[in-house]
Amino acid sequence: MTALLEVTLSWLFANAKGRDAKAFHTRPAFAEHKAQTITTLASPDCGASGVLLSTEYTADGPGKFPGLQWAAPPELEGRVKEWLLVCEDPDAPLPTPVAHAILCGIPVSKTSVSTEDLEIEDKSKARLKGGFYCGKTLRGVPYVPPRPLLNHGPHRYFYQIVALSEPLDTQLLSSTASRDQIADAINGKVLGWGMWTGVAERKWK
Repeated sequence: MTALLEVTLSWLFANAKGRDAKAFHTRPAFAEHKAQTITTLASPDCGASGVLLSTEYTADGPGKFPGLQWAAPPELEGRVKEWLLVCEDPDAPLPTPVAHAILCGIPVSKTSVSTEDLEIEDKSKARLKGGFYCGKTLRGVPYVPPRPLLNHGPHRYFYQIVALSEPLDTQLLSSTASRDQIADAINGKVLGWGMWTGVAERKWK
């Protein structure tokens, strides 16, 4: 896509942003968990939630994953059986947020995700080197780094960690499951969630 076309699309869809009401954490599975309870989710590499991501963490550079760490709150100790991490862009000019990563089947003992974890171990089973699985993204890769349209203003990227009371079916996970499939599969299994936000913006110079 040429820069001129991107800028034109940004002008046409200037107000097509803020799909927060359709974010992953608003799905029916979260009906009893509307507020964040996992407040420890952080990115030591990038900084506080809401930080403007450097090009090192966007598609204009190496596109590294902003290493994330978290811990279960005291009330969930011993109850969490698996983690799920979903990254999406609610400011993309589309009806629903765009999935940039769906990382599922994360073992309960693993409370961090790095760029190295996202290397593919077995593509036929959607298995990653971090010991978990990847779901379906727009570009068919485990993680799509931020690349908002030129001149479309700041885009927020929601990195949402979800604590599950039961492991998800490995047959589903190994099929490169979609955002909707995972959202349905976690019904009745959500114990809590938390979110870290990264911001990216691209300007036509």
